[in-house]
Amino acid sequence: METAASHINEANAAEAFSEQSAVFDDLYGNDAIIQYKRERVRNHVLQYLPWHSHILELNSGTGEDAIFFADKGHRVHATDISQCMQEQLMLKVSKNNLDNRITNELCSYTALDQLKNKGPYDLIFSNFAGLNCTDELDKVLKSLPALLKPDGVVTLVILPKFCLWEILLLFKGKFKTAFRRFFSSNGRTAHVEGHYFKCWYYNPSFITKRLKGQFDVLSIEGLCTIVPPSYIEGFAEKHQSTYSFLKKWEDRLKSHWPWKYIGDYYIISLRKKV
Repeated sequence: METAASHINEANAAEAFSEQSAVFDDLYGNDAIIQYKRERVRNHVLQYLPWHSHILELNSGTGEDAIFFADKGHRVHATDISQCMQEQLMLKVSKNNLDNRITNELCSYTALDQLKNKGPYDLIFSNFAGLNCTDELDKVLKSLPALLKPDGVVTLVILPKFCLWEILLLFKGKFKTAFRRFFSSNGRTAHVEGHYFKCWYYNPSFITKRLKGQFDVLSIEGLCTIVPPSYIEGFAEKHQSTYSFLKKWEDRLKSHWPWKYIGDYYIISLRKKV
């Protein structure tokens, strides 16, 4: 029953993001904090990425990251469960003449055993909480080692169970939002384009425990720990000097305790043991 429910939730999420695919880049492309988040994630990945790497991207969306890494000379196999997101991706691939560097496949990250292009890959990458849309993250993690080369790297961007900025919403009387991550063992409902699906929250320890013995942790960084989350719309534009100050301190403290654990997201990278 749990697996059936998980598949239904994935299908609902796929419908939601398919509905949003045509306007996704317009909604999120020009926001300063989203651009900051993308730059942080990409810089994090690049420090571990060998020259001319082969990348498997999970929940690739409209392909913004795939295009970025392909432009850097890497090859990307971009996967997603949303057909419409994949179509947007391939339009960009054609427009940028990157057919020789980006391939795509409609595949759920919970069904990577069925992936046609099995690599092996130098990097497996998932950005911006796509993996929070499943209660089967343990199943996803279990499938990763077989797809990686020796010394291959996994980089995941995940929503944790504690977010400092959300707790601060207590002072605005938003108790439900402030505590939504704490009481989420059965998932929290998200709403996108008229479709409802559940999300779950995972601390870094969930990942490290399940990959222990097979991977070494390279680094963990907090993302939007001191910089506010992007859903606080217009913050960077309205408060430019404050935003610059917060960004400077987040860049300094991103890998330090407790800041690496209490952001809106965290970035975790692990290297497969030989």
